[in-house]
Amino acid sequence: MHDLQCEGLTKQFGRHIAVNNVSFDVPRGSFFSILGPSGCGKTTLMRMIAGFEEPTSGDIRIKGTSVISTPPNKRSVKMVFQHLALFPMMNVGENIAYGLRCRGESKADIARKVTAVLDRISLPGVAEKQVSQLSGGQKQRIAIARCMVLEPDVLLLDEPLGALDLKLRERMKIELKLLQNQFNTTFLYITHDQSEALVMSDNVAVMNAGRFEQIGSPQELYNNPRTGFVAGFVGDNNRWPGRVVTIAGGEARVELDAGGEVIATVSDGNVRAGAKVEVFVRPETISLGEGKDGNRLSGAVDSLLFNGANSRVLVRTTGGNLIEVSHAVMDGSLSVKPGDKSDISWRREHCLCFSVAG
Repeated sequence: MHDLQCEGLTKQFGRHIAVNNVSFDVPRGSFFSILGPSGCGKTTLMRMIAGFEEPTSGDIRIKGTSVISTPPNKRSVKMVFQHLALFPMMNVGENIAYGLRCRGESKADIARKVTAVLDRISLPGVAEKQVSQLSGGQKQRIAIARCMVLEPDVLLLDEPLGALDLKLRERMKIELKLLQNQFNTTFLYITHDQSEALVMSDNVAVMNAGRFEQIGSPQELYNNPRTGFVAGFVGDNNRWPGRVVTIAGGEARVELDAGGEVIATVSDGNVRAGAKVEVFVRPETISLGEGKDGNRLSGAVDSLLFNGANSRVLVRTTGGNLIEVSHAVMDGSLSVKPGDKSDISWRREHCLCFSVAG
């Protein structure tokens, strides 16, 4: 069963096509994210689902029923915005109760539901507090509670963590996933932050220029990207241009523009001998020193970047490429230093190549 189905959705503003023939299904009770850069059409897509924009063509179904002609306030969909839009003149309880009052529910039912939803978001007893007295994370949970008390089939979240500081944003990623499990409601989340999408989602759609490039689990997108855009946008990657010399057995021998040759897995059907390609290798798959098999390039250590578990060694190859190599341990035991000669190596299956135009 699907709580949300979109079929052939298109939105055109004059000559500009913001959303171009997008189709997808969101299973009941799942966390589905739409990930893409600014301007790719993800907010327009969400506004069509909420009913704030009318599609140029296509259909939107909530639990199997089309809502194209249904106004926003009649759809079983609620939306949490980036800036939350809590009412500053109302206390917490009044904010949560607002939608229930608009529906004409009794005072007794409203009080019961407000108390229950505050318990579920682990903020009991804050109904009398003013919004200004809450922390950023508490405001986030109250904004979600205000929607969830109305028991929507789908909750839409439009970059809700964008205004939070980094530390709070990291904590709220975990809290949002826990809240989604707690309410067992379908969450549709849009973001340009790949970490948010990968950490929280059951499935992610990567959007580019109005279209979905790929839909899959975070693991699928990270380990098996189908396009160069997905490979470059999801996770960190070293990325080098080159030209295919030969192809055999699903692998291409690629001559890099900056010098050197590598063997890469052919990742799309447009890769041919002589074709221009981009090669992608993730930093965590690369080792310092010469490997027994696979790919190898020679260079020198350019610099060491300390960032705890995400620390990197930057190696500049003899051809001039600057390559990031993951190295989590920088406690003084790392033997290399800037200026040292160092080979780098990685296995062939960790090297992907995609065709490029031209």
